[in-house]
Amino acid sequence: MDEEEVDQPMIEAAMTSVPRAFEGGADPDALRLLDANGALLDGAAAPLSGDAVLEGYRWMLLSRALDERAVSLQRQGRIGTYSAAYGQEASVVGVSLALDPARDWIVPQYRETVAMVHHGMPLSTLLLYYIGNPVGGRVPDGVLLAPVQISLAAQLPQAVGLALGLKMQGRDGVVVTFCGDGASSEGDFHEALNLAGVVQAPVVFVLQNNGYAISTPRSKQTAAVSFAARAQGYGLPGVRVDGNDLLAVYASAHEAVERARAGGGPTLIESQTYRLFPHSTADDPTRYVPSEELEARRRDDPLPRLRGYLAGAGLLDEARDEQLRAAVAEEVTAAVAAAEAYPRPTASQMFDHVYARPGSRIERQRAELAGQGPEGGA
Repeated sequence: MDEEEVDQPMIEAAMTSVPRAFEGGADPDALRLLDANGALLDGAAAPLSGDAVLEGYRWMLLSRALDERAVSLQRQGRIGTYSAAYGQEASVVGVSLALDPARDWIVPQYRETVAMVHHGMPLSTLLLYYIGNPVGGRVPDGVLLAPVQISLAAQLPQAVGLALGLKMQGRDGVVVTFCGDGASSEGDFHEALNLAGVVQAPVVFVLQNNGYAISTPRSKQTAAVSFAARAQGYGLPGVRVDGNDLLAVYASAHEAVERARAGGGPTLIESQTYRLFPHSTADDPTRYVPSEELEARRRDDPLPRLRGYLAGAGLLDEARDEQLRAAVAEEVTAAVAAAEAYPRPTASQMFDHVYARPGSRIERQRAELAGQGPEGGA
């Protein structure tokens, strides 16, 4: 067709038929079970028992208490850089509640601390990681976790490989891996989803869309109608969920996990949440987040919403709430004390937990460092 023959009105009509990208607030297409005050929406049913929801609330309180304490510790120079989940607690806890720690794996990024603890990692061990003690980087035997990953999306191909391994071994375990919206701009994200779709790996990708990839807003990351929409290109379901609604997150994760366990393959869950704290303790969000936006999004805080649900169900009153908060604060204090009382690392520990079977060169270097001479590890 010659240039002058192009039907411009037809092109404009086609362009206007493309859905607009979701830019924040209440996404009408996202799964939601609770309203802003914590009441069940008409026709919605709670997918968890009252006791299970109360336990989920306790884990969310623990996450927030840890974040507040960790930021304080970092400012005092007692731990290194820390990335809080503040405001994203329902997104992290809701997914972790859908997993079986005895057979399912978590491959985390760096904002899922409470999910790692729920899965079996001692809180004091994780704090050792932030202190800089190499002992904190070792996952205890029997705990089905991969180590914390800082490089964006680098853990996603590993998660697919782990899931494929479980499938090839005939196990019914499922791998859940987390990432942020910024990670979806990395090549590893697309490679991982493509491979997962091809081999039908039992893996669930949880993309926490918290509005910003550090300082880059969602609108400048993609023109797609949603991050979940990207799943279609790789032949897997894409789900959008209100990430500040614990019940909705759990329902989405539970369905995806059980689908993967039954041989149905991978799922991409876009958990739409919001980061109420800086990206990390090395970040200054006042330089890029409008104050009115942050204040408006504070109304979406998942903790008051779930507290409203529990209070309405007669499961939580002010006294019980204060008791839970005091208990998790004490738990965090005890973990900090245990981590700081742990023996300082020795130089030779840099060789620990690097190789399952250290080669002769590594053993020789270890011996040289210990002053035993180069032949000591030969």
